[in-house]
Amino acid sequence: MTSPLPGELTFHSDGHIHTKYCHHAKGEMEEYVLSGIAAGLDEIVFLEHMEAGVSYFEKTWLTEDDFDLYFSEGQRLQKKFKKRIRISLGVEVGYSPSHGEELLKRLERRNWDRVGVSYHFMPVPEKEHHLNLVSRKESNILAIEAGGCHKILCEYFSTLTEAVEFLPGTVLCHLDAALRFQPGITIDNSYRNQIQKLLGAVKKKGMALEVNTSGFSIRGTPFPAPFIIREALALKIPLLAGSDAHKPEDVGRNFNLLEKYLQTI
Repeated sequence: MTSPLPGELTFHSDGHIHTKYCHHAKGEMEEYVLSGIAAGLDEIVFLEHMEAGVSYFEKTWLTEDDFDLYFSEGQRLQKKFKKRIRISLGVEVGYSPSHGEELLKRLERRNWDRVGVSYHFMPVPEKEHHLNLVSRKESNILAIEAGGCHKILCEYFSTLTEAVEFLPGTVLCHLDAALRFQPGITIDNSYRNQIQKLLGAVKKKGMALEVNTSGFSIRGTPFPAPFIIREALALKIPLLAGSDAHKPEDVGRNFNLLEKYLQTI
């Protein structure tokens, strides 16, 4: 697995890219590679979704068969484009407290260039299904509202801290992206204590923090919020840029905005 250097942030590497293999993005892996080359990048990092034990009405993650195809195609592209761009093959692990050991065993089967940690699906025990915390679908938004946004966010940060401590991650993805489509929700100083504990766990594990530029399109600033980035910098946590691309033209999106934005904070 690759490890970022302390304080390192480059705008020539897109560290968070999805493809058709996750079942909710579009485009072939080679299209993303060509987009990265056209954008003048030195590296792209595919970070495909791994989940376990999720009960949800659609599949937004890879099966093991999908991962076989992903690695086969990724290794082909690494050879084809080795003189033009560095291609890294990683995984974004969605933590599931009830299936943690299963996730560890699956991670051990492959040699990942990067392991991103996230938490997308929260169980609703009494209904035997999961809420998608980053969904824009009305059914999820209404269900989250019914469950209580503050309660869900507190559980989100607590579980994400557990994920960082438990999983062999190298980068924490879009820290404050949960409930990003929920009307009227702002993750502010009221969650500072939980976020400081989470960042402390990131620091202790020697992980990086992702600065996810998809936030510019969604809310006008990246994920995470400015006060969280300042906390991370104070702890000397490395920052890594990622577009969270779900179509080829998204590769490297808003990187020009990110460089200026970070100078202001």
